[in-house]
Amino acid sequence: MGGVDKPALPVGGRPMRDRVLAAVSDATPRVLVGPADAVPQGVRVTREDPPGGGPVAAAAAGLALLDPDTAFVALLAADLPLLTRVAVGELLTHLAPEGHPAATTSEQPPDGACFVDGDGRRQSLCGVWRLAALRAELDRLTVERGGSLAGASVRALLANLVVREVPWSGDGPPPWFDCDTDEDVRRAEEWAR
Repeated sequence: MGGVDKPALPVGGRPMRDRVLAAVSDATPRVLVGPADAVPQGVRVTREDPPGGGPVAAAAAGLALLDPDTAFVALLAADLPLLTRVAVGELLTHLAPEGHPAATTSEQPPDGACFVDGDGRRQSLCGVWRLAALRAELDRLTVERGGSLAGASVRALLANLVVREVPWSGDGPPPWFDCDTDEDVRRAEEWAR
């Protein structure tokens, strides 16, 4: 999109990043990684190293601001204007052991849960994760890459994790819809009405 700050683009009158932050408004703390002029009160802002180093470097920077006793973290792209609290809540139900079928079986509990699209592709940057598992994988990947996470793939980060894939069964557009083009932004605007 020509180097524009995509998450700052409005959809439904609000910047996409603010819409994503609203979907996790009950989380404490909320962390935004990347450039930001105006952010909602109470949101911590940091930058990946190096700036523009990609989503794994951004994840490492954001996770560094979380308390060690934090159990779960939502790892979300900032250009998901259709993400809702309901969708995030749906993902969390797949990590919480109470009442989930895996709690009464020998199935290994998942390290994370993310949506899958209609073609079965994981939407990894629209997921929730056990923080300890994610940190362990960041440490592993950092060692494998000689200390730098710049340019590392999300697929490599999550390769060893047990991931529960969640098809979207809610009403409305898919919460993982991201805006990579002007046409995507127009489409999101139509859905957001």
